[in-house]
Amino acid sequence: MASVHDKERSLHREISTTVESAIPGTEVLAVELTGPERMTVYIDHPGGVDLGLCERVTGVLDSYRREYGLDVSSPGLERPLRTQAHFRNVVGRKASIRTSTEIDGRKKFRGEVQSADASGVTVGDATIPYAEIVRANLVDEAPSKKG
Repeated sequence: MASVHDKERSLHREISTTVESAIPGTEVLAVELTGPERMTVYIDHPGGVDLGLCERVTGVLDSYRREYGLDVSSPGLERPLRTQAHFRNVVGRKASIRTSTEIDGRKKFRGEVQSADASGVTVGDATIPYAEIVRANLVDEAPSKKG
């Protein structure tokens, strides 16, 4: 049986092709399985993501609704990061990364993105190959409001 991570990657490839060809300019950032029968599709668009765009993407993905409950969302403050371009755009900012296998004895990394090149993303003193990334997100560094 395929791992959740493998299933997400497969769905991401399918869904990206479908959405990006149907709605030009829309980028599928990530597909995350949030349960055995539910998924969230994170999208971005140069003009921003609003309810209308989320509804259009949901319509394009109607065939997936037979098998999955479907949520379509903007990336939010803790936007998903998966590709070299995603990481290159956030060099100098803090990210949280989980890998499929241990790298330097661990699977969880949190720190400033130092670089993102063809070999992988460097966070702190660890270079993580993109193929090993299961989940990665920006870390919201806004000061919390305490009342």
